[in-house]
Amino acid sequence: MMSTIILRIKNGAAVPSTSPSSSSSPLSLLLLLLLLLSSQACSTSAFSRSAVTFLPGFQGPLPFHLETGYVGVGESEGVQLFYYFLKSDRNPKQDPLMLWLTGGPGCSALSSFLFEIGPLRFRMEEYNGTLPTLVLNPDSWTKVSSIIFLDLPALTGFSYTTLPVAPQRSDSKQIQHAVQFLRKWLTGHSEFQSNQIYIGGDSYSGLIVPAIALEISKGNEKSIEPSINFQGCLLGNPLTDDYIDNNHRIPFAHGMGLISDELYESLKSSCGGEYHNVDNMNEACAGYIVEYGKCVSGINYAQILEPECLFASPKPQKFSDRRSLNEMPETLLPSDSQPPLPTITCRTYEGLLALYWANDGSVRKALGIRQGTIGTWMPCILTPYTKEIKSSVTFHMNLSAKGYRELIYSGDHDLIVPFQGTEAWIKSLNYSIVDEWRPWLVQGQVAGYTRTYSNGMTYATVKGGGHTAPEYKPKECFAMFKRWISQNPL
Repeated sequence: MMSTIILRIKNGAAVPSTSPSSSSSPLSLLLLLLLLLSSQACSTSAFSRSAVTFLPGFQGPLPFHLETGYVGVGESEGVQLFYYFLKSDRNPKQDPLMLWLTGGPGCSALSSFLFEIGPLRFRMEEYNGTLPTLVLNPDSWTKVSSIIFLDLPALTGFSYTTLPVAPQRSDSKQIQHAVQFLRKWLTGHSEFQSNQIYIGGDSYSGLIVPAIALEISKGNEKSIEPSINFQGCLLGNPLTDDYIDNNHRIPFAHGMGLISDELYESLKSSCGGEYHNVDNMNEACAGYIVEYGKCVSGINYAQILEPECLFASPKPQKFSDRRSLNEMPETLLPSDSQPPLPTITCRTYEGLLALYWANDGSVRKALGIRQGTIGTWMPCILTPYTKEIKSSVTFHMNLSAKGYRELIYSGDHDLIVPFQGTEAWIKSLNYSIVDEWRPWLVQGQVAGYTRTYSNGMTYATVKGGGHTAPEYKPKECFAMFKRWISQNPL
């Protein structure tokens, strides 16, 4: 007689057992074995991880805890999201845990890890055919917080999908997949479920992160497990409202002395303060927009004081005043048919080093990248993406109403998402000011200016920062983050 099969849930997986009153048979044992193997296979596809103790290019063992892995999300877990998890150097049991999303959309988390807030950076030296060298970043945000760097959406970085690509790459899918990822990740890392949890990001993530935060809040209200101890979010140089952000580029350019007073007055009078909607502008306005374009054509939009440099791209481009963030220049490995590559004097050279490093076989093996899932790793990709959110301002209003904390910061030399635009949408929230505009200091020097509001929001500029601020001002941004995450004034 066949034994009764009972499925019990253990660590999120179905595990078969037999009724104690039943006898076993070869057939029943075979069925039990098949069920067990099947449940284990499902568990593996949902979550896989590995500890990384050495990385090619870094001398010696890593002096911090690094874990990489995949979490399956979406239909039949057909989207496999790759992540880098770093424990806080200080006290991972008590320090906050932050999920960090790079912008784009479609820019790899490795860029934030290596160029902005992670514990490693490339040594800026000319590539000589050997693997680029990694060194420690003294201003890593992991000194005071654990961080998950996530490759999102599908096909970003080392994340991949077995499903049709286009439906997996949209604002709504990013939000859905991020929430699924975080709940599954916390299920597999139950020791962090009681930690305070924040979500951070920069650039295009300004549209996505607030929406993710609201979905997490709604899930908690519905008692979805595991509950997420969500506290708030932080956003750097965030695209928030496409119209507001882009419409403040011309006022920014005038304030920074990039266009003349006369041209600015002509733009204001002929365009009526509407510079972004190029489809409905009159002939005079369109003409002055062309003149404005000529004035800023040689400017580095990411940081207006730095030289304009080539991208490691088959068609090097710059942001124009009408270019949206998901039209960033695509970055590819160099080839003989491409134009000259950026020189070592350019900041973009570190992107070239990242291309050589991330596409090295030994690096992929050390990171635990599944063979055959991704071809050439690229910092940012231009695979079709569906933009659905035009503004996240209402999301911020809802987050404030729920009592969540927010830190919004802007590099004040960023022409991609000018700080005036960020200040404009914050002002539209009409919250009372708790701490008036004042400088904040690092080592006795002005690092920027800040203001706090009654809705739990802190806004800060980063003096000399570009798009994005930590890449240009790492010491100052780390001091800002450390103070805010510890709930101290800037």
